[in-house]
Parts: sequence; C-alpha cells; structure tokens
Amino acid sequence: MKTALEWKRYYSSPEFKDRYLYNGNDLGVSCSDSGTSFKLWSPSADSVTLNLYHGGSGQNLYKSIPMRKEEKGVWSWRAEENMHGVYYDFTVETEGEKVCSADPYAKACGVNGRRSMAVDLRRTDPEGWENDRAPEKGTEQFIYELHVKEFSWDASGGFPEEYRGKYKAFTCRDTTLYNDGIHATGLSYLRDLGVTHVQIMPAYDYGSVDEAGKDTEFNWGYDPVNYNVPEGSYSTDPEHGEVRIREMKEMIHSLHEQGFRVIMDVVYNHTYVLDSWFQRTAPWYFYRVFDNGRISNGSACGNDVASEREMCAKYILESVLYWTEEYHVDGFRFDLMGLLDVELMNRIRRALDERYGKGEKLMFGEPWAADATAMEGDAVPALKANIGLLDENIGMFCDDTRDAVKGSALKIHKPGFINGAEDKEDDIINGVSAWTVSGVKAPSQIITYVSAHDNQTLWDKLTETLPEADEEERMRLNRMAAALYMTCQGTLFFLSGEEFARTKDGMEDSFNAPIALNRLDWEKAWENRELVEYYKGLIALRRQLPGLCDKSAKASERIHDAVKEENAVSFLVDNRTKDGRERWQTLKVVYNSSRTPRTVDLEGDGWSILCDGTDSRLWEKEHPVRGKLYIAPQSVLVMGRTEEDMGQSDEESVWRKQAV
Repeated sequence: MKTALEWKRYYSSPEFKDRYLYNGNDLGVSCSDSGTSFKLWSPSADSVTLNLYHGGSGQNLYKSIPMRKEEKGVWSWRAEENMHGVYYDFTVETEGEKVCSADPYAKACGVNGRRSMAVDLRRTDPEGWENDRAPEKGTEQFIYELHVKEFSWDASGGFPEEYRGKYKAFTCRDTTLYNDGIHATGLSYLRDLGVTHVQIMPAYDYGSVDEAGKDTEFNWGYDPVNYNVPEGSYSTDPEHGEVRIREMKEMIHSLHEQGFRVIMDVVYNHTYVLDSWFQRTAPWYFYRVFDNGRISNGSACGNDVASEREMCAKYILESVLYWTEEYHVDGFRFDLMGLLDVELMNRIRRALDERYGKGEKLMFGEPWAADATAMEGDAVPALKANIGLLDENIGMFCDDTRDAVKGSALKIHKPGFINGAEDKEDDIINGVSAWTVSGVKAPSQIITYVSAHDNQTLWDKLTETLPEADEEERMRLNRMAAALYMTCQGTLFFLSGEEFARTKDGMEDSFNAPIALNRLDWEKAWENRELVEYYKGLIALRRQLPGLCDKSAKASERIHDAVKEENAVSFLVDNRTKDGRERWQTLKVVYNSSRTPRTVDLEGDGWSILCDGTDSRLWEKEHPVRGKLYIAPQSVLVMGRTEEDMGQSDEESVWRKQAV
C-alpha cells in the first residue's frame, strides 16, 4: 500500500483529476418504489463488494454482491425493488488489502453508525412535514446555543421521562417546572425570552457516545462518523435507522411551528478517527498530509479534512444542501472554520443564496484552527485574518469582543473590561461597531457574544476573576455583560442558560463531563428570574434599535462621538430608519465598569432613559431626563432621544450630516 505522501502526490496529479473527478449527485443510495441504486466513489479500489444485512448490527449477512466499476471511480449496483430498511456495507480491496466500510454517503445507519441503511426518505416524513416552513426571519436574530441532551435531561424541565435527552423533547409544548403548570420551561420559556434561532450542537451521527449504552453517557458530539445521518443516542430507538430520521424531523417541525429557526452545528474539518469511511474507501484522499509525510492535525483531533480537494469540497457542499433540503435546516455554524478554505465557504454561500434567497440561510463559524494545517495549492484558510475574502453574509465568532468584555477565554484568571482589566476601552468601542476598523466588511460578518459551550460559562468566568465579589456584584456584572454586548452591532449569540447564571462549577471544558454537570437546570431559571427578566427586556429593546441591528456595510457610520475614559466608554448612535418609524432617532450608550458612579452630561432636550443597570424595561414608560445624571457602578445606561424635541446645535448638525 502506498504511503500517505505517495497518495498525496498521486491525487495531485493531472492524471488522477482527469480520470476520477465525478460530477454526478447520486452517490450513496437512492431508494424508492422505482428501485434502489447503490453508488460508491472509490477510485483506487481494485474491487468492491456490496454486503446486505437483515439488521443494523449482529451476524445477519444474507447476500454479497460484486459491484460494477464505472467511469470516474464510481462502483454501482441496482435492484428493481424498494430496499428500504435493508442494511449494508462494502468490502473494498485496494492494492491487495481488504477493508470493510460503511457508506460515507449514507443517509441512514444502524446502531453506532457502523453499518449503513437504505432508506426511502419519504417514509420518514412526520405528519405535516410537506407543509413545514420556517417562521419569518424578523428584523433581528437572537441565537441560543442548545445541546439536545442538555435541554431536557433534568427532571425540573417537566418533560416526559421517556423523552428526556431526546429529539422528542422538542415536540413537547407548554412544559413547566416539575409539571407545576405555572413556571414555563423548554420552548415556551425560550419563546417568552425572545429567542429567534435555536442552534443545535452536533446532531449528525457521532462516535463518542455508545448509542446502545446507558442514557447517562454524554459528549458534545464534535466527533463525526456519518455526516448525513442524525445521531442515534438522541432517538428513542437507535437500532432502527429510520427512527432517528423521523424524530429529528419532528424536532425541527416542532421548533418551526413554535416560532424558532434552526441552526445546525457542523464539523466538516475533521472526523472522529482517521480510520473513517473516507479513509477506507479512498485512502488519504479526504485528509491533509504535510510534504514530509506528517499527518496534518490543525484540528487537534488527529486529522484534518482536505476541503480544498475537489471531491471533498463537493461532498461538504452537497452535505450542507442535503440538510437544508431534507431536514429544512435554516443555518449552519461551522466548527473550526479556519481549517476550511475560503473558496469552499463562498461556494456554499452562493449555493444557499441561489436556492433560498440572499442571506436567507444563516452561515457562520469559528475563524480559527488549533494548529497549522497542510492546506494544498493556492487554497486560503477561512481564518479571521482572511475575513475580507469571505462573502459579507458569512459570519465569524468575534473572540475580540468576547475577550474585551469579560477577559480571555483561554486564560481563565485574566479579566476584561467589566471585571477589572485596564486599557480595554479601545477594544470595547471597536466591538460596538463590529470591528469594521479591522477589515470587517459589515456587521453581518460578526457574531457578537460573551459565552458559548467552549470554555467557562459567563458566570463561572466572573467567579474566577473576582473571587472576592459577592453574588450581588456578580449578578450586577452579568447584567452589565449582557447589556454591553446587546448594544453592539453584529448578530447576537449566547449560550443556553447564560441568562440565568448557568454554572458548570468552574469547569473550562465539559465536552465529556457527566450530564449532571452539563444539563440545563430549569430550577435555576426561576431562582434567578430577575436576571432572566433583564435579558428578556434587553432582547425586546434591541428589536427597537435599528442603529444597532443594522448589518449593512455602512452600519458603523451610525456609531459616532465615542468618548473613552478609564473604565468608561460612551457613544451616540444614529437610530433613524428610511421610513421614519423609529421610536428614538438618537441613542446615547454609556458603559461604566468602575465600582463608583459616574456623571453623564446630556445636551438638549428630548432624552429618556431606556435601560439602566437594574431595569431593562424602562423604555416601556417615559423616563425623561436632561442635563446631568448619574450612571451606577458596573452598569450600562441606554438613553433615547426623540426628533421632535431636539434642538439643532451646530455640533448636532455636523453629526447628522455624516450619519447614514
């Protein structure tokens, strides 16, 4: 067998590309009443045998069929009957070595994904699926990151015991705290909070949890095995391949019906193990290798997927489109997007726009990698430094804003602006305008956030950096963090439970910690209801601030007259709209991270307080102010001014001429 480096040279040759790049879109299994077609791309195989089974596991082989070699490295076999429910794998012989492989293009599989399943997808559609539609996009997006098992595991959520930790939990309406009928949990709670998009952490088939094991097994799921198949441990029956498909569709259908769009967290940058179905059917084609023969490991997971190779790029593009078409997914969050190449990301963006309308499907990712990667040719990685090469509707998580607000996510003892760091004022004001000073095309490219599944929760970070602070001060700083990032431009994102001071007991990386630590504690959502209400008010206020919701290329011009002092930042926002329906034409926002109050000077009349450090719903009633006022310690103050009461000083005239 060739070495990895020898395979790399072979795949880069003009001869290989001329002979084996396949343009068809029918790889895998096509299964319907008109017949069943099996196709596998295995360009270097000397022979491929299709093995058919009665079940998804066990010794139940009933037939082995030699497949026919076609052009472009494709092997095929066709039956005239509908083989829905039949399990299969392949025996692939390459250069004298035989391996058994599941189908990398499979749409269904048996328990733990080791055997693929032929599936007639129309038989998996739940009732009403043909009429399933996403809710309207709305004027602003609020993305809430959820893990399927975390969402409903705890008994406090009031979910039926048999659905806890499963897709089916998302089909439960009007759940309440321990079924008390009073305190909302689940999707009712999220709808009341104001969430518009639910981001589901990996829900394709992954390898780090035994689907036949105990329900208490837990992992985040960044371990892909079968990219186009739902994870079986979230289904009520992982032994039967069609069940997980139907139940995932039921989850999405329910989320749509209850007012949420669905974002899928996808991991195309690496596979669970190097000995994957990719590797077994096309040795070393789908993986990167350095020129010295060293295996590329920019993912820190043992392998890097070669997204720049034609058939690999084709696979990823078709996989994304499959999830939008078959499962009605509304957007994608790309894990370690910095390991994928710019051309592929832009190609996916174009394809989504062509099919669904410009920007209709959200698309964003992590603009970094864990280490150097062996990307080939002229391919350019989709790293933060290359954001200017990406389409304006491809977003990136903004770690600069995150770290400026609360401190480095990787250095747990290091604080940020709100918890005691010095000289963060420049970063804070740059975060307000979505870092357009650093080559960002528009706020549409920035995901503004302070917490996600990675690293510590916001609450734990505050506890770590301010061990001397009491709970009252930490709550004050939690509110400040929320008000600060929700008054920045960009698309807003937050970790489930951030709004009720979610804790993981200080753990930085809980990817395989017990579910008891990772689960959402719905009791806490009601114990800390004042904090939840503060978030709820911020979300409702944000929808009325077009100057901050603006995602256009000129949005940063709305931010002006910034003043930076030690532990304080203030600025004005042009909040006007073309149709003139805005409630306030000008905003003044002040951040005070010091432990002492500050004074704020207001010029002219017409000002009203919209939000302060304790109440995010002051905007619901008139709270007129003028002249000099105080901003409380460790808080954010938001004020709005109405046009009809504004005097036109010379200074005001200047900024109004410059405003958008």
